[in-house]
Amino acid sequence: MDTMNSASLPVETLPEGRPANLSRRGFLGAALGTLVLGVALPGGLARAQGAAAPAVKPGTRVPAFLEIRADGTVLLRSPFIEGGQGIFTAMAQIVGEELDVDPARFTVDCAPPGPDFLVMNGRRVTGGSFSVRRSYGTMRGLGAAARQMLLQAAATRLGVPVASLSTEPGRVRHAASGRVLDYGALAAEAAALPVPDGAPLRAEKDFRWIGKPIPRLDVRDKSVGKARYSIDLALDGMLQAAVQHAPRLGGEPGAFANEVEVTAMPGVHSIHRLPGAVAVLADRWWRARRAVEALRVTWTDPAPGTRNAMPADFSSEAMRAALAAAPGPGIAAETQGDTVAALRNAARVVEATYDAPYLAHGQLEPPSALARWNADGTLDLWLPNQAPEVFQRAAATVAGIAPEKVAIHSPLLGGFFGRHFLYETANPFPQAILLSKAVGRPVKLIWSREEEFLRDALRPMGLARFRAGLDAEGLPVALEAEAVGEGPTGRWYGRKPDAADPSAVEGIAGKPYAIAHRRVAHVPLPHPAVIGYWRSVGHSMNDFFSETFFDEMADDSHQDPYALRLRLLADKPRHRTLLEAVGSLSGGWKRGPFTAEDGSRRARGVAMASPFGSEVATIAEVSVKDGTVVVHDVWVAIDPGRIVNPAIIEAQVNSAVALGLSAALLEQVVYAGGVPQARNFDGYPILPPDRMPRVHIRIVESGAPMGGVGEPGLPGVPPAVANAVAALTGQRVRSLPLSKIRFGTT
Repeated sequence: MDTMNSASLPVETLPEGRPANLSRRGFLGAALGTLVLGVALPGGLARAQGAAAPAVKPGTRVPAFLEIRADGTVLLRSPFIEGGQGIFTAMAQIVGEELDVDPARFTVDCAPPGPDFLVMNGRRVTGGSFSVRRSYGTMRGLGAAARQMLLQAAATRLGVPVASLSTEPGRVRHAASGRVLDYGALAAEAAALPVPDGAPLRAEKDFRWIGKPIPRLDVRDKSVGKARYSIDLALDGMLQAAVQHAPRLGGEPGAFANEVEVTAMPGVHSIHRLPGAVAVLADRWWRARRAVEALRVTWTDPAPGTRNAMPADFSSEAMRAALAAAPGPGIAAETQGDTVAALRNAARVVEATYDAPYLAHGQLEPPSALARWNADGTLDLWLPNQAPEVFQRAAATVAGIAPEKVAIHSPLLGGFFGRHFLYETANPFPQAILLSKAVGRPVKLIWSREEEFLRDALRPMGLARFRAGLDAEGLPVALEAEAVGEGPTGRWYGRKPDAADPSAVEGIAGKPYAIAHRRVAHVPLPHPAVIGYWRSVGHSMNDFFSETFFDEMADDSHQDPYALRLRLLADKPRHRTLLEAVGSLSGGWKRGPFTAEDGSRRARGVAMASPFGSEVATIAEVSVKDGTVVVHDVWVAIDPGRIVNPAIIEAQVNSAVALGLSAALLEQVVYAGGVPQARNFDGYPILPPDRMPRVHIRIVESGAPMGGVGEPGLPGVPPAVANAVAALTGQRVRSLPLSKIRFGTT
């Protein structure tokens, strides 16, 4: 039995088959002899792993990203990680467009940590619906530069001016002589050339692939089981690990009641103490899990001052009460006009308070990590992550070595949703590092679903208070809103004392409606629970709060909520167009209640949202059966400004609708006694397939700056459903999920 201690983790701003007994950096160094457009990178790609790599302008060194093989196929090292959102395909489309190579000819892998790949203003994060919109110009320029290098190589070989040459997919053509050279034949010569500055970009009217529904590159491997995730990987001589965490965060393992018996269980190698947990290593993971769960541990209470310790009396009910009792007026995030005077002079005042629960991530792939210490003191680490450089630095701190000695490998993610950021106690890789060092062998650690639910970084519980002043016509002239609680951005990246956390107020602040007097504030109240990012972040609950309150304002003055939105968007043509588009998509707005063809009584609700640089309008149609809400159809009009792949957008919106509906109808993490009550999906239901509605999508390209597409489809779903339920039943929902309420019909 070993005892281990881990340094506290810093929190920072944001090939197919099994790995052989060879580090990735060693593999790449060997492979560069056969992949011919990679040899020009000074020091080889492996040097990019280190923090001490030379200063470079991210996204400009073509050999760091592209390798063109002799057969003309292309390996692209993506700055971003594929987790089902289609980013590898989008990167191939963008680079392939300018390189003039069919995206189907690409193999895409996630790039290792390094300065070349910090293409988001000096950072690299796969999340926040940022990947395409923050890298679009850079990746186009990269492809254009590579194409220019190939043209120059062809001009030298043929003895003709570059201007006399053109490209077609995968080839350079000299029209005057009819001579054609494949890219694969030119790659070695092109690699020896300097990377040009300002290579010309293709005119948008000539795009072959950008803007087209190109099939996903990863679908076939996933369909036939060839895709490899972190939990699939194996190394020679590897041991497998399972853990049991302290039930309450901050506790530590004390005495073991049956250590001898557990050590004698089949396949067990050893038992280890970890910070806040115990682990068993075995020859198979199932044996490790059975053994660690059989181990009877006496857990000590958290010592005074323990970081992240969970109070023994913490409960969701008490937290909701604390949020409700927290006094305003809070820190202003948005102010316009004079709300105090406008509310005092209003004909009517409408007030309401809303709340939403903690939510788990519950991604398909449970957390895991595979660690191997090498004879030279370096560390290889395979793990799901959304920010390789951040994890490299954190892993180096745990390991006690320099960051350049840590090689981070980023496999496909089996689920995203903000789960794979650095959340201190919510990540398994520190445990894997310590276990591998203790036994001198590679160790793969997988958290069971029960341990994942116990240590997840949750979407924070939220509460918001609203007051609106209406004039004699029933039009809103003033709005005050206070968002109470804590957002993940403030938790992990800090918040100035006099500044609101943007992740706590987004979806309430910045709404487009013409309300002359507005004040949106953040009332900070820290959560004892570990919180994290969740798909669409603050929008996931705040748009539910603000858009259902909008309908309450409309109802108070006996106005149709769709018509009132149109009226208040008279000076916002982009939003008005989108709202009209979703109305048209749904066959024309009708609130109801009305009788459907099947005889059921139904109603519709509408909501607007402005998440992550995109605009979205949503309509939902619902009925009630046996007191439970049934959602039949959801219509979504999305304006991301400009697009790369409409098929990916449609897939993203469909998945966002599913997750938004699951949160609205079913999901909640309930704490009692300082621990979450649900430890698996039997206690944390998610949307089953037979409750998934038909989803209808219309993409509206306004020409505005490119926005995100991964998260914007979610925030409009909960309020659209809640507004439809209110229209149908007369019961106004102010607290999620809807499963807490048994509904009747009017």
